[in-house]
Amino acid sequence: MQSFSDIISGYFDPELALLVVSMVPFIELRGGVVLGAALGFHWLEALVICIIGNVIPVPFVILFGRWILEYLGHTSLFGGVVRRYKAKVLSKSDVIHKYGPWGLMLFVGIPLPGTGAWSGSVLALLMDLRLKEAVPAILLGIVMAGVIMTLGSHGLLGIFQLM
Repeated sequence: MQSFSDIISGYFDPELALLVVSMVPFIELRGGVVLGAALGFHWLEALVICIIGNVIPVPFVILFGRWILEYLGHTSLFGGVVRRYKAKVLSKSDVIHKYGPWGLMLFVGIPLPGTGAWSGSVLALLMDLRLKEAVPAILLGIVMAGVIMTLGSHGLLGIFQLM
C-alpha cells in the first residue's frame, strides 16, 4: 500500500502541492505546514512555501471579494450561505474595532477554526480596511500562524534538532 507522501510525490511536485494546499480556503497554511512535515520537508522550507502560498490570494480576495460576495449573495443557490458567512465573519470584527490592524493580525495568526488569511481578507473587505493596512497585518498573521503550526507539527525541541 502506498503512503500518502508517495502518492503526492508521484503525481505532483511536492513544493507545488504545498503551495496549492496553502492557497485553499479553510485548509490554508495550517494544512500546508502539516503536509510539509508529512512529506519530510525541512521545517523552514515548508514554512516559506506555505507562507507564500497563503499570501497569494489575499490581495485578490480583498480587491474582488466584495463583488463576488455581492453577486453570489443575490443568487438563490448561494444567497443564504453568503449571508450566514458574512454574518459569521463580521461577528468576529470586535477585535479589529478594538485593536485595528493588530487585531486583524491576531485574528489571522491564532490558528483556530474560522480564522486565517481568507477569513481575515473577507473581514478586511467587509470592514472597508485599506489594502495597505490589511495586507501587512494579514501577512504578519500568516507568519505567526505558520510559526505556531510549525512548532506544533515538529515540536519545540524538534525544530532545534532539525536545524
